[in-house]
Order: sequence, then C-alpha cells, then structure tokens
Amino acid sequence: MFPALPPAAGRGRRRALLAAAAALSLSALLVTASPAQDVPGTERAGEQALTVATWNMCGVRRWGCAGTGSEAAKNRAVRRLADAGAGVLLLQEACLRSAESVREALGRSWDLSFLPYTWRDANGRTTAVRCDGAGSGSAGLAILSSRPLSAVREVSSPQPVVGLRRGILCATVTAHGVRVCNAHLSTPGSDRAGPDREYRDDQLRALVAAVPARNTVFGGDLNLRPPTAGGAGVRLWPFAAYRTHRECDQTSAGDRSGRATHASGHKLDYLFTGLPRTRCTVHDTGVSDHRALLIRVDAGAG
Repeated sequence: MFPALPPAAGRGRRRALLAAAAALSLSALLVTASPAQDVPGTERAGEQALTVATWNMCGVRRWGCAGTGSEAAKNRAVRRLADAGAGVLLLQEACLRSAESVREALGRSWDLSFLPYTWRDANGRTTAVRCDGAGSGSAGLAILSSRPLSAVREVSSPQPVVGLRRGILCATVTAHGVRVCNAHLSTPGSDRAGPDREYRDDQLRALVAAVPARNTVFGGDLNLRPPTAGGAGVRLWPFAAYRTHRECDQTSAGDRSGRATHASGHKLDYLFTGLPRTRCTVHDTGVSDHRALLIRVDAGAG
C-alpha cells in the first residue's frame, strides 16, 4: 500500500542508539536493553529452535487501514505472536510508538530496531513518513527480538526517484548466530517520476545478496506473488530464492506455491531460510489485511 498524497514531514522520537543510514540522513533505531527476564513462549538462549514471524501491521490508517483495528488491538496481536513462541518479529507498516510500546510490554530482554519509511519529492528532498495521530512517530520497518541484536544495518537497494521509499533492515540474533532481514518492497507504479519502472527485482537481489547462504531467516512483505509457472512475476525472482534458500511454505525443491497471506487471496508475505525448517504457520490476527507468517528453524544446524 502507498499513500495517495505525500505524507507530512517530521521526526520520530529517538530513545536510544542510532544506526547510521547516511545516504538519506535518516537512521535505523536500535533500542537496547539488558537481558533480565524470561518471556513466556519464546526460545531461551542455548536452545536450538528459533521461531521468526513476519507481519504487515497495516498500522498507517490513511493507507486503507482505518477499518482494520485500533493501535492497541494491533499491539496486542504482536504480543500474542510473541507469547505463541515467536522469538523474532519482522513488522512492516509499524508505527514507532507502537513498536516501542510492544517492546516495553514484552520485557527488558527484548531489543527493537526500527527503520523509517521515507518520502522523496520531485525536488529531491527526503522526509520521514509519519503515522497518523499525535505522538505516533514515524512509520516503517521494525525488528523485535527476545535476544540482543547486533550488526544492525539498512541494506541499500534501488528505490523510487519520487515517492514512497520502503527498504530492507537486517540484524544478527547474537545468541543464535542467525542473520535476520526484514524487507518491504515497492509496489508497481510507486515511482511518480516513472510509474512504469520496476524495482522489486533489483530489491530482491539486494536482499538475497545481503544474507549468508545458511544461517539466515529473511523475508517480509514482498508485494509479489510466488514465481509459479507462467506467472508474470517469474522473471522478478532471483535464482537463489527457492533454491539456495527455502521458503517457509515450500514443500519440495520444485514447489513455488504457498498459502494466501493477504486479504486479496494471494501470497505476498515470505520467510526464506538456509536452515532446516520444522514448522510453518499462517495466522490471521484479525487486525490487518495481511496474515502473519511464522517459521520455526533449527538454529543449531548452521
């Protein structure tokens, strides 16, 4: 989804360590806390299993999300995913205030990394995209982890010349040695300077190039259907997807299908890994046009 009008400029609240994104003079926000308490349902340090969830929260109300539920209801849904076992949550269309609120509710052992969406106007000026409502902060990508995150960085990828710029945010779950990446790809027609320009293929290549072959879980809202035979999007997918890595719902080497994750009836949300998969779940939170996708991997097999 993308806004009909350029969002207002503004600065999100800054509460902790800033990871530089120098090209845009914006930052990924890493909220750090000392591990101090266990959280019910999440994997503990030393365990082999790691569950990663991806969910587009539909948190920017003016982007067609006004009827999908309140901020409080969406925050409760994120906490339920954590209580159900997700040790890492990759969130898209999240508001900074919501992400910080959820992290605080989950406990001091949880880390938060946040990358704001930006809007680039026809004059080349870039501003952070704001969520609706006073004090909601920036809209963007979030990585929530029950264990400390390290090596947090934004992955450079081609973005619209004029219009909404989403992005890719990566971090390492230090206790497991697993690199996780959260991506939200551009939609067709999102570049107002060139509506016919396609960005998803180059963005996917940048995403795949940023992760190791094995110790990784990456994905997010890719705004793209699976590369099924005869499908228009087959040419957009890099070779490594479904081959070097396997997707959460992939049942065999040749399988390119997957359960629907969007209200349209299509699969738009993905989780890929080079680690052995032990479970894949699609969960309807009831407060978004996207369903959550959860993958469980054997992190000790890397």
